Formats: sequence, C-alpha cells, structure tokens
Amino acid sequence: MSDNNEAPKSSAGRKPKKEKKERVLHTRIPAILEQELKSAAEGLRIPVSNLVRTILEDAVNVADRATEKVEESLKSAANSVHVEREKMRRAIAHPDDLASVIAYQAVNMAQKQMCAKCGYELPQGEKAAMGITDKAGPKVFVCLHASGEPGQESNCLAVKNRAAGAVDKP
Repeated sequence: MSDNNEAPKSSAGRKPKKEKKERVLHTRIPAILEQELKSAAEGLRIPVSNLVRTILEDAVNVADRATEKVEESLKSAANSVHVEREKMRRAIAHPDDLASVIAYQAVNMAQKQMCAKCGYELPQGEKAAMGITDKAGPKVFVCLHASGEPGQESNCLAVKNRAAGAVDKP
C-alpha cells in the first residue's frame, strides 16, 4: 500500500480526472491459504479479491462490535462501582440511627419528632419509644410498633401501609 494517501499521479505529473476511492493492498500469504481462498471464491462464483475484501470488512466489523461490547461492559462496571460508592458515602454520612439501639424506653412525646423507622410524625402527647444507644449522639424515637412493643396499636405508617396492602414508604 502506498505510504501517502494521495491519488496516484499520471505520467504527466497531474492527478487523473477520475480518482478511485479503493486502494490496492498487497500482502504475502501461505500457499495453503491461497488455495483455500481460491476454492471458496470459486464455490461462491466471485473473484478472489472480492472474497478477501468481504472477509476483511467482516473481520473489522466483528472487531468493532467486540470492542463496543467490551466498552459497554466497562462502562456498566464503572457505573456499578460509582453507585455502590455513593451508597457507602451516604451510609457513612447518614448512618442507620437504629443500628446502635440496644433497648427502647416507652415515653410520651413532649415535642413533635419523626419516627426513625417509618418517618411518621410523632406529635406531642403520642406514646412512642426512645432508642437507648451505647453511643453519644441525637436521641432516636420510634412508633411503639417499630420498637417491637407487643400488642401496641400505633399510627406507624409501615403498619397502616401493610394493612392497606401498600408498599412500606414514609
């Protein structure tokens, strides 16, 4: 193949009027491969050059598709890593308030708070439970149902949603 991409010049040093878009590529191949290509071309009733061109084009297309699939897989893996990293960052920034609770104490709410489990607003005067932890930090309050208090009726959204057949959402 020519080292430059210019069209061949005529004997007068000028470019020919009609440029060919295709180029000729010379390559050495083993004799057995030559025979196989000639046999395949004869069986298909096409010139050997057309068969070789088609084989090369198909090989390049397959390589491109394989590269695209690998690239998609890498992007997907990178996205998964990103999502998991964000989950870890959120978990570190906002740890589960109930993870460190070792016991619950029944209380009457003096101020409005949110249930740490279901997000229900615990109004002043509501019976609830305060989570007792072994760590310093803000107090945690939950509905009586969320505290595991047996036989307690509560306004816990999780309980109401289950009774209504809905998914638990605050």
